[in-house]
Amino acid sequence: MTVREMQDIILKLKKETNTAILAHSYQAREIVEIADFTGDSYKLSVDATKTDADNIIFCGVHFMAETAKMLSPGKRVFLANKNAGCPMAEQMDRDMIAQIKASEPDRTVVAYINTTASLKTVCDVCVTSSSALKIVKALDSDKILFIPDCNLGGWVKKQLPEKDIKLLQGGCPTHAAVTVNDVKKAKAEHPDALFLVHPECVPAVTELADYVGSTSGIMDFAKKSDAREFIIGTETSISEHLQYDCPDKKFYPLTKDLVCRNMKLTTLPDVLATLKGMDNGEASEIIMDEELIASARKCIDEMIRLGG
Repeated sequence: MTVREMQDIILKLKKETNTAILAHSYQAREIVEIADFTGDSYKLSVDATKTDADNIIFCGVHFMAETAKMLSPGKRVFLANKNAGCPMAEQMDRDMIAQIKASEPDRTVVAYINTTASLKTVCDVCVTSSSALKIVKALDSDKILFIPDCNLGGWVKKQLPEKDIKLLQGGCPTHAAVTVNDVKKAKAEHPDALFLVHPECVPAVTELADYVGSTSGIMDFAKKSDAREFIIGTETSISEHLQYDCPDKKFYPLTKDLVCRNMKLTTLPDVLATLKGMDNGEASEIIMDEELIASARKCIDEMIRLGG
């Protein structure tokens, strides 16, 4: 079966089953092409609330599907590949943060959305990479515990020196592995290119950037910019998507190693298998009880209240 033939079957089945397919921007092109919505994890979860689909298939990682379920508890939510996790989301657990809260009760716990639902239950407010600076600045509290990404948290801390922001050692192992030498090499090869980077990278790397922002921010900047060449300092699939969207510009991955292996686990056959297995127990459905949803949603609702 060809990719196009499989895509056609998926498009037919999703209509028959009233299913919406959500694809994170890091997914492969053939998955993005059959998705109803694409973008970052929080945007996709919000998109899911606006569709009248009965079923949601999330092409991403586990915490993203959890967030979609929390915001759309009345829908059935499935993760296209059950093994797709997120090392950053799983670095810290509920008990660890609860202990820190107990010892420093005056700190507001700010959770990057790349956290599990269980961990969100002990956090005060959630943020995305695009809203982190705005949300932390808007908080009444000046004493913050930012988890789990110390690079994103450190970038926010640098912008807000008036805040006492405590960081823990954690973050995205893929972005954190990028080095200054990677940047120097890419700039030497493409001297006319602007360097756009994700704040999950280490400070020494982000300091060399022409633009620092979320995945969606990087894509928007590149599309609107008058520049013709760009070095993309986030997951390599973003360079590919931008090249499709802007064929008159040139996009270079910062390094071939900037690959999220968990995101790449999801394949087109996984999506097809999920569509076929939703009603016979063979698909990976996200099951969360009402108590967990209510408790974990509080920090997301607070993010929404603060304009995130």
